[in-house]
Amino acid sequence: MKPAAVLFDVDGVLLDSTATHHRIWTSWAKLRRLDADAVWQQTFGRRPEDTVREVAPHLDPAAERHVLNELMRLEGDAFPPVKGADDLLASLRPESWAIVTSGSRQPVHQRFGRAGLPLPRVQVYGEDVLNAKPHPEAYLLAARLGTEPSRCLVVEDAPAGAAAGKAAGCTVIGITTTHEATQLLHADACVSSLTELKPCISSLLGGGTEHTQQQ
Repeated sequence: MKPAAVLFDVDGVLLDSTATHHRIWTSWAKLRRLDADAVWQQTFGRRPEDTVREVAPHLDPAAERHVLNELMRLEGDAFPPVKGADDLLASLRPESWAIVTSGSRQPVHQRFGRAGLPLPRVQVYGEDVLNAKPHPEAYLLAARLGTEPSRCLVVEDAPAGAAAGKAAGCTVIGITTTHEATQLLHADACVSSLTELKPCISSLLGGGTEHTQQQ
């Protein structure tokens, strides 16, 4: 399959957010007297509100989101790019890729700016969907690129995200930054890094620098 577009998850794929998120969720779990390890396992590929509903159904997800946002503010909201992200994105034509994340628009924009990463024309955020990952809705929305899901390549680090991409009808590449390949059961193939993935994607969808120079 020769893809026409690539759809990237953000956390754990383009931004290295694992350590910061782990500290935040551990702090929150301690505040709410919950098992921090059990909570952490329910965070990947999900909106914070959905994690709260799963691990603490007696709590108000909207109120707890405010608590989590404050913990994030105290952390400094620092998310460096994943190694190889800048080179990979620079090698792609702007219209050939999108981001599909359970995160929120404003924080992602700020983090990409700090990390020096470009933002694509098509962006799908947690607030854009009724049904979050592992439901396929977010990846189906990325069809705003004008490409059939069957010709889209999804890059995901989390089981919920890989399941969402597969359910949408996309080909899924798992990146083992946060989970082992054996946990990414819905991925068609796995790579260990964006550096490993770049030659394949760039050869199929490349032209970022050249395209810019021609404009």
